Formats: sequence, C-alpha cells, structure tokens
Amino acid sequence: MTVADPDVEQAAPARREADAGIGSGRATGLATLRTGLRMTPEFHQGLWVTLLLALVATVGRIVVPVAVQQTLDRGLDTAGGPDIGFIRTAVLLSAGAVIITAVAAYRMNVRLYRTSESGLAALRVRAFRHVHDLSMLTQSTERRGGLVSRVTTDVDQISQFMQYGGLMILIAGGQLVVASVLMLIYSWPLALLVWAVFAPLAFALRYFQRWLSGAYGAARERVGDMLSAVGESVVGAAVIRAYGAEERTARRIDESVDAYRDAQTRAQKLVAATFPSTELAAAVATAAVVVAGTAMGIGGHLTAGRLVAFLFLVTLFVSPMQVATEVLNDAQNAIAGWRRVLGVLETTPDVADPGPEGVELPRGAIEVAFEDVSFAYPGGPTVLHGVSAEIAPRARVAIVGETGSGKTTFAKLLTRLMDPVSGRVLIDGVPLTDVRFSSLRERIVMVPQDGYLFDATLGENIRYGRPGATDQEITLALTELGLGDWLEGMPAGLSSAVGQRGESLSAGERQLVALARAYLAAPDLLVLDEATSAVDPATEVRIARALEGITRGRTAISIAHRLSTAEAADEVIVFDQGRIVQRGPHAVLVEQPGRYADLYASWAAQLRA
Repeated sequence: MTVADPDVEQAAPARREADAGIGSGRATGLATLRTGLRMTPEFHQGLWVTLLLALVATVGRIVVPVAVQQTLDRGLDTAGGPDIGFIRTAVLLSAGAVIITAVAAYRMNVRLYRTSESGLAALRVRAFRHVHDLSMLTQSTERRGGLVSRVTTDVDQISQFMQYGGLMILIAGGQLVVASVLMLIYSWPLALLVWAVFAPLAFALRYFQRWLSGAYGAARERVGDMLSAVGESVVGAAVIRAYGAEERTARRIDESVDAYRDAQTRAQKLVAATFPSTELAAAVATAAVVVAGTAMGIGGHLTAGRLVAFLFLVTLFVSPMQVATEVLNDAQNAIAGWRRVLGVLETTPDVADPGPEGVELPRGAIEVAFEDVSFAYPGGPTVLHGVSAEIAPRARVAIVGETGSGKTTFAKLLTRLMDPVSGRVLIDGVPLTDVRFSSLRERIVMVPQDGYLFDATLGENIRYGRPGATDQEITLALTELGLGDWLEGMPAGLSSAVGQRGESLSAGERQLVALARAYLAAPDLLVLDEATSAVDPATEVRIARALEGITRGRTAISIAHRLSTAEAADEVIVFDQGRIVQRGPHAVLVEQPGRYADLYASWAAQLRA
C-alpha cells in the first residue's frame, strides 16, 4: 500500500480552511456587479448605443395605449360621428412606430448578445490564466472540482443573466419609467394608487434579495463539491475497482448530488414565494384602477379613452414588476457565480512573476544556494528549518531522506513552485524572486514522479519540452536516451495516442515520456523527483545510462527514493525532519555512522529480501 507523503499532507489544513472557496468574502450584490463590470470592460463596450436602442424599443411600447386613447377620445367620441381620417392616420402611425420598435429591439438584442459573449469569453480567459498564475500551494488549497466550476458553470450562470436578465432589466426598467410618467399625465391620483399597492412589495424585495443571495451562494459551492466528487471518481476509476469501492464512491456522489439538489431547492422555494405576492399585487392594482377610474369617469374627471389607456399602462407597469422576481432569481444566481469567479481573479498570486523588471539570466550551468530557508504550509507545522546549502555548477546531487523529511518541499522551492516563509533561494547569485518566469522555466525543469501527459499524441506530449521541435529532433532525443527501440515498438510511433492522462501507457512508459520531454527542453538545471521510480529494473538501468549523458555539463538534482540514484551522484545531501543532517559522497557517507548509513542498510536489505 502506498503511504501518503507528509510533504503533501501538510497542505491539508489549508484545504480545510479554504472549503468556503478562494476569496470567499461576501460583498453586496451591487458591489459584486460593479467589481465584475470594472474587471470586465468588454461588457460595457458600446453600452450607450445599446441603451439608446433600448429607449426606442421601450418608448415604442406606449404607442398602443396612446393610440387607443386618441382613437376613443378624438376619433370615435366626436360630435359629428367617427373621424375615419383621424383613425386611419392613428393606425398608420402606430404601425410605423411598432415596426421601428421591433427593429430597435432586434438590434438591441444582437448588440447585447454580442457584447455579453465577448465579455464572457474574456472573463473565462482571464480566470483560466489566473488559475495558472496561482502557486501550486494556492491551488492545492482549493478542490480542483471547485476551481473548474468557478471558470465553467459559474461563468455560465453569469452568461444566462447577462443575455436574458440584463436584457429584461434594460427593457423592464425603461418600461417602468415610461409607464409611470404617462400614468401621471393621464391621472396622477390613479398613478399614486398603483404605486401605493406595489410599494410594500418593492420594499420587501430588498430584504428578500439578501436571503436569496446566501441561498444561491450555497448552491454554487455545492456545484463545486459535486464536480469534485464526479471528477475524482472518473480519474480514480481503476483504484475504485481495485479496492471494490464502487458503493462507497457511488454513495459519495449521491450525497454531493443530493446536497446540490437540496441547496438549489431551498433557493427556488424562496423565489417561488415571490410569484403569488406579485400576482396578488397586480390583481389588486388592476381592480383598484377599475373601481377608482370608473368613479372618476362618472364624476367627469376622466374620459373613457384615458381610463382604457390607463389600464393598458397598468399592464405595462405590472409586467416589469412580475418579471423582476424572475430576473432577481437569475441575478442572485449570477451574482453568486460572479462572486466566486472574482474570488479567483482577486486572489493575488503568492508566487508572482517579476515581469519586465525581472532578471533574464544567461544560459550556462547553474549554481544553487539556499540561505537559511524555512517553510511551513498554512496552518501546519514547519517542514523545513533554516536550510542552508550550496550546490556547485555541473554537480550531480542526490537528495535523500525518509518520507516527509522535506525532500519534495526542497525541490518545489528550488523550482519556485512555492516561496519560502523565510530565507532566500538563489541561482547564480540572483534570488529566485527576481528572475523572470520565462527565464526561470527555460533554465530549470523539474520531472515529477507522476509526469502528467495530455490527451494528445506521443510526439505532442514530448514536444511540450520544446514546442518548435521537429519529429526528427524528438526521435533523435529518444535515441540518445536509449529509447529508440521503445519508440519503434509503439503502434504508430510518435503519432501514437496516449489517452487521457496517458492512460494508454504504463506508469513506466509515462515516466519515459516525461524524461524525454525534459531532455528535449535542454535545461541548465534538471530536478528529478525520482524519475525512475515507476520503471522496471531493466528500463531503470537503460535510463540511468541515458541520464549520465543528460546531466553531463549541467547541474542535476535528484530526489532519490531508490539509493541506487545516490550511488551514481557526485554528492549526497541527507534530510531528516526538515533539516540537512549529512552531506558528502556516497562512498564516504555509507561508511560513517549516521542517518544515510541506516537508510542505505535498510534499502540494501529490501533488495536482498
């Protein structure tokens, strides 16, 4: 059974602290929208033209009520009988206005969809790129399913609101204002009566919005939980089957799905509660206008045309209020999603690229120095204690120690996947924090134990080391590594598909690809996190010979789990409980009483067993 590495386990407290998500501070909905629009200017490009079209489309909606009023009061109710010419003119003008309104609404829709899609595309790109800018430590504190949901489903919620809710807000808001103004012109007492009916509902919606915001925030977090559970079950399918854990896995997925369903249902119940109240207010307002308007008409204070037109206007006024509850539903869902996306974008990378002001180092063998370096994962104990060490250019050094002694943390600090809590790491006398990422990644390459492969061909995966490499150069690199016969055995050579995460290859073959990728990149410092740990003994011997050529002329640091790696190194650095306790050549250390001699004796005994 595999034992978890405590170097990685130290991140667990940070993960627990981050269950609420990166940047989970709860700003108000309006503040979230303002921040989102400020960080995504694509959403409001050409906004004034869209608003002008929305105004035309909205004003056009009052044409019918006005035409009805004029037709009744001036076209039909005349002393000499119906004025057919006036009625014809009113109908033609109304038809023209309706056509103009339809064209304006169409152009507004097109502009709104185009703008929202541009803004959403930019938001997705920024979110994805920012996730990659975050350090490995920051990423490890957030479940991957949660990160994926932030830049996929959460953005989709924003999309739904911007394309539908945003449109409805533009139209409904303008319609509400225009209807209110015209109602005041036709009969200010009736207008006040309508407002009085809807005022309590508008006041209540302000508080209801806060409850709905919390409910949808919880629902968006449950989406992340569900994606994490489903994603892990797919990636870990082989382990699940091997241990007969199908029922446990299914139970976990069921629980996450049920939790999302319950959270979404709670939010929908809150939304459902508003619809009856809106319908009730609309019915009361219409009835009140009919009763009061009829009384005013009998008293000679309101014409029949104005009363009928006013009833049309009440419908125009009520419609935005009814739509408001549906828009509020989409808005709160979108705000919850936007808040989570902004939480990623507003998270400052703790391992930042110095950019143009950074140092661009010349090529050549690298000298490494650790100056009193300490490191602790957030919420966890210190895993490196005041480590100081110098590694000469072109030296081949093996880092050994028990699991959890700090070896992997040492490698991550050296490659600047994380930054130390205190002390400095230098290459060629320059602090890593001052070196541009472009220069750092070009000069230093790390080959992890589980070299990740993408769902592409064998050649494309190796070419990640040098994007411009030709097939001939890749083939030559594999030949120099002693892997030419292995390549010939692949079904389609460099065009062979490796599958998702390299699942078409064995674990050993995946490490061969990772080694070839690093070799093709031709770094000045090569960090190997026991890159031969998953290969068979025969392949290990072949790679060991190839590594002799790979490391010649460059600095090489190997995190050694198999002490055969230490035997081939120029020098061995021994870690124990986050400290360097021994250092020297293998031949010397193995003869001295100490931690290395104990480790070597234990390893040799395992080989003999």
